[in-house]
Amino acid sequence: MLQEYNPKNADLMVYVNGKMIHRNEAHVSVFDSVVQGGDAVWEGLRLYQGGIFCLRHHYNRMYESAKACAFTDVPSFETVKDAIKQTVDANGMTHDSHLRLTLTRGVKITSGMDPRLNQDGSTLIVLAEWKPLVYDNENGIKVISSSMRRNNPAFLDSKIHHANLLNNILAKIQANFANVDAALMLDKDGFVAELNDTNLFMAKDGILYTPHADACLHGITRSLTIDIAKKVGIEMVEKNLSLTDFYNADEVFATGTMGEHTPVFEIDGRPVENAFGSSFRNQISQEFQNLIPNLCEKL
Repeated sequence: MLQEYNPKNADLMVYVNGKMIHRNEAHVSVFDSVVQGGDAVWEGLRLYQGGIFCLRHHYNRMYESAKACAFTDVPSFETVKDAIKQTVDANGMTHDSHLRLTLTRGVKITSGMDPRLNQDGSTLIVLAEWKPLVYDNENGIKVISSSMRRNNPAFLDSKIHHANLLNNILAKIQANFANVDAALMLDKDGFVAELNDTNLFMAKDGILYTPHADACLHGITRSLTIDIAKKVGIEMVEKNLSLTDFYNADEVFATGTMGEHTPVFEIDGRPVENAFGSSFRNQISQEFQNLIPNLCEKL
């Protein structure tokens, strides 16, 4: 397993709708929409020494996801920021922490699918844990291609960062049974979308490529990676990419809040030729580290 229980998290305090509650007591109602139908949006945040990385970008994505789902009560940026500050302060956290920010449609007056049954506003949850980067960026990861397809706008738009993650979870289960670190998910047309939890980049013949953000999440680290590549003079192309492209790539890496920039050294048992050599990933990762202090929101 990539993640393990950390004893430092034994007495976490969790923010639930304005209250700080011990992890063993924190709960939501059985009538909450997230229980009834996974009706929620969420963000994964990282706390560095200087603050929360790209907090405004994460909030904007959460807000837009909630708006697309017609949530009627979305807390303001200041409210969310204050909830985060209360949470990290209550847990004595200053760095090396991962936060799960969840906004549900709220509690229903009776069980059912109709959002008109939600009449008490949304539920805001902030769960902060002592957790370093999940992926091993020194040794990299190996992945398999999954039979589970990634959502696209024809079904459930991946631009909505929703809590309906079952297709990603099923893909991860396939990866677990194959004894690899993650699953590579294709879109409905068979092009590479992303891993079950992070975005993907590949390099070939001096050009850096990434899939269109159609069936993949429009990741914040993904966007920064594209900007950095252009800034440092790397030719950057977004296009449809097949498994064949990735099998023949000079290098492949994943990007996300949970791992920053992670080398992929094997896909479906095929080695990636330059997984750990002098690479675009190393160059971009170094520039990314330089940017972190300037992109952190102080609490």
